[in-house]
Amino acid sequence: MTYSGAVKVGGPADVHELPDLMISKVAVGPMNNNAYLLRCRATDEQLLIDAAAEPETLLRLIGDDGIASVVTTHRHGDHWGALADVVAATGARTYAGAHDAEGIPVATDVLVADGDTIRVGRVELTARHLVGHTPGSIALIYDDPHGHAHVFTGDCLFPGGVGNTWGDPKAFARLVDDVEHKLFDQLSDETWVYPGHGNDTTLGAERPHLAEWRERGW
Repeated sequence: MTYSGAVKVGGPADVHELPDLMISKVAVGPMNNNAYLLRCRATDEQLLIDAAAEPETLLRLIGDDGIASVVTTHRHGDHWGALADVVAATGARTYAGAHDAEGIPVATDVLVADGDTIRVGRVELTARHLVGHTPGSIALIYDDPHGHAHVFTGDCLFPGGVGNTWGDPKAFARLVDDVEHKLFDQLSDETWVYPGHGNDTTLGAERPHLAEWRERGW
């Protein structure tokens, strides 16, 4: 089956099979959050991005092998609603951006800064700190040695624009600057984008619209 990234709450996960990494995407909760399970194909170690909601759904996706870690992309409650239950069931280490951890009511084991590396088995993810949607949002980049990069953007980048900054022009300017300089300027058009809600996209599909986003201010 070809991966599309189109999932719906109550539906099955969609699985993106890469040479070294398997990415399973599932939609959960009343805000249609995306959660991503990453599995290293060499070691079978697993990492979950955003234990957003529906712990029973996430634990079923995780399966009997468990997870080594959970990364929370940012402090908003729809992205950590199942975190306590998932951690209690799996004993996973918790990761979050250093400037958002205080807003997450589950202890963060590892505070993440810009450029930090998070490992899942033999696979390395690079964290990028993006300010504007929240003070400490992080995106995770997997630079596939067999192809192009893959980036998990939380609520900082979606098809059609950057994340919500609630009409704050300074927050918007900071977010669009960070997204442009830390993602678009560093990664190729083929880079696959996995957002916190909704369908996936690529940097190439969004790049032509950066100036339009700046002009409209959201």
